[in-house]
Amino acid sequence: MKLSVKAIAVAFSLAIAAQFTHAEDFKVTGLTFSKPKTWTKVAPGSSMRKAQLEIRDGDNKAEVVFFYFGPGGAGGVDANVTRWLRQFKEPKEKLNPKIESQKVGSTKVTFVRAEGTYMSGAPFGPKTPVADSMMFASILEAQQGPIFVKMTGPKKIVSGAVKDMRKMIEDALK
Repeated sequence: MKLSVKAIAVAFSLAIAAQFTHAEDFKVTGLTFSKPKTWTKVAPGSSMRKAQLEIRDGDNKAEVVFFYFGPGGAGGVDANVTRWLRQFKEPKEKLNPKIESQKVGSTKVTFVRAEGTYMSGAPFGPKTPVADSMMFASILEAQQGPIFVKMTGPKKIVSGAVKDMRKMIEDALK
């Protein structure tokens, strides 16, 4: 197969352009987030979700979901952390939970990490146990009300995406 110089030049230009493509930006109640380039923006799975991303590794995937319920909506930080940890089959002490709060700019952010058997499903519907799962979530105590960002999926995918999620959140708050 013989390629023309023009075909090679076009292919080279496209490869170079792909390296410099900017991340796709999206807004959640006044904050602009830039998704990591290997993540895919997908249609939110319900009206409660303000944005939704997917991270794929072959046939496996993790999801990153953004929620916003307005000022004071969905309860406080402690209530949400407790609710998230109860979405696992195991008791809290078996989840290797890590909860940390920090200031990013002028916004307090609480990060929550847990590992175990995640009980997947709609809030009031049937649940499916998914072993070897991980959750990395955050509560952004933004001026316009809390924004909840929750990543769940196979431990391998989620643990590999924690750094990108932190950066995405920190960049949105700067």
